[in-house]
Amino acid sequence: MDIWRTVQNTDGYRGDRVGQREAAAGMRLVAWTPEDLIRRLNDVISVYGQAMGYPPDLLEARRGYVAGHVRRPGFRAVATLDPSGVLLGFGYGYTSGPGQWWHDQVRSALPRAARKTWLADCFEVVELHVHPAAQGHGLGAAQLRALLATAVGKTTLLSTPEADERTSRAWRLYRRFEFVDVLRHFTFPGDDRPFAILGRTLPL
Repeated sequence: MDIWRTVQNTDGYRGDRVGQREAAAGMRLVAWTPEDLIRRLNDVISVYGQAMGYPPDLLEARRGYVAGHVRRPGFRAVATLDPSGVLLGFGYGYTSGPGQWWHDQVRSALPRAARKTWLADCFEVVELHVHPAAQGHGLGAAQLRALLATAVGKTTLLSTPEADERTSRAWRLYRRFEFVDVLRHFTFPGDDRPFAILGRTLPL
């Protein structure tokens, strides 16, 4: 399968999964190589910070993590750009494996059977964000669909803060994509917030 069939890495490409209104406005859904993401790292961190509401000191620490992620096996990334090339949103992930912090934390909390089911051949959705000013127009769904269309693996997992599924945009998005509960109310070291680990099979 040509992993770029759904999303192509060309400046002139308009993703067919962006809504008609967004495409008419010149928004483009594109695939990014690792080099593309590193080149736009400042913009990526800015959108990440705006979407998550994180302080500058945490964002500086996150910059190093993101830069390191692009070198991991199975790395895939997508981005949404406005007509002038301004970054409106992005998503990326890679093959989840032993020795990766997130993978090891989740693995330690899963029963043996669940480890085999979910982690044996897994694509981890690491980040998926849309700038607050661009939210509510289907960009997150377009990015997630495109990212998972290029993903390699039999399953995909992600973590998201626990929230009211009826009011949370993120939760409604994941349920619409048929993500199911793998772990609930899980806490990562250094973060008191409860998270849910959600997963689904691949391909879409």
